[in-house]
Amino acid sequence: MAKATATTPAPRLKALYKDTYVKELQAELKLANVHQVPKLEKIVVSVGTGKSKDDKRHLETVKNTLEKITGQAPVARLAKKSIASFKIRAGMGAPVGVMVTLRGARMYEFLDRLINVALPRVRDFHGVSVKFDQSGNYNFGILEQSIFPELTFEETQVVHGLQITFVIDNKEPAHSRALLEKFGLPFQKEGGRR
Repeated sequence: MAKATATTPAPRLKALYKDTYVKELQAELKLANVHQVPKLEKIVVSVGTGKSKDDKRHLETVKNTLEKITGQAPVARLAKKSIASFKIRAGMGAPVGVMVTLRGARMYEFLDRLINVALPRVRDFHGVSVKFDQSGNYNFGILEQSIFPELTFEETQVVHGLQITFVIDNKEPAHSRALLEKFGLPFQKEGGRR
């Protein structure tokens, strides 16, 4: 007798992207082929811990909060360069940060929670910056981790920021912006207001 397996439904944004956004973006961007439509490849969430490199408690707190926010265990990152003024040697000593790379279902679930739950909790929020890098990838920072509802009050006592990077497969930055606007990421309007 075969076991019955329960299949989990696809994340909401992933289903919307496949069923609706791909066709809409192809028409709006006037792309000849469906494979030219911009696609979100991965989201990298990182936290720098350079200031408190000797404080083990701070590093553990950062790891625990990042794991709760993303649903995935973070990886400690060592210094890539030696910098004498910061007393850092390449590849030696305590980690200078932790990071998580999200792909697939976890990536879309994190994006959904970020756009619809976390960002609306930012005080005096007027949208995120419109600056993309040359490859069309998008980076922005969050000053406090307390905007994520997964964290308790005790877990937000050690305040730290997050750096979020959206890696997008695209032809140009304008296509990346069109994709992120479809997902609902609120960009600043001209003049700094949303």
